[in-house]
Amino acid sequence: MFNENDVKVKMDKAVEALESKFTTVRAGRANPNILNGIMVDYYGTSTPIQSIATISVPEARQLMIKPFDKNALKEIEKAIYTAELGMAPTNNGEVIILSIPELTEETRKTYVKQVKDMTEEARIALRNIRQEANNGIKKLELSEDEEKVNLDKVQKLIDNYNKIVEDKFKEKEKELLSI
Repeated sequence: MFNENDVKVKMDKAVEALESKFTTVRAGRANPNILNGIMVDYYGTSTPIQSIATISVPEARQLMIKPFDKNALKEIEKAIYTAELGMAPTNNGEVIILSIPELTEETRKTYVKQVKDMTEEARIALRNIRQEANNGIKKLELSEDEEKVNLDKVQKLIDNYNKIVEDKFKEKEKELLSI
């Protein structure tokens, strides 16, 4: 059964997933989201870094990671090195400081390429949602006119969401390339 709202919800989720991925790409400023996805071996369990420490931004280009348990400092430091973020953590026995280096032109272009790939993944997800909706419409055995109206609705949705994705890409690209 075709439901336009279900299709919108799925497309909204695809855009939200893209925005979430974009936050992991740093733009030369400190953003706690660049640590998303880093897992720390905490007493034998792989744990997200946000679950065992507070992450703050004391300065524009610095992150401070303060673990709830000081025994986790070494493991957090190890996880950051393993993640290859391009930053060396500084451990002072209390907190870990990450200094965000200035982005070189080459690094910026690499990040833009990553963002472009993420954008393409979002477009593919939107196309898959459209395909699924179109197949659902064709299975309904509607009259030719009703089927065409519903297929056109889905096409208008995908056009709108593709524009949203493109706008988000351009916004992130501008952020990455601005100095």
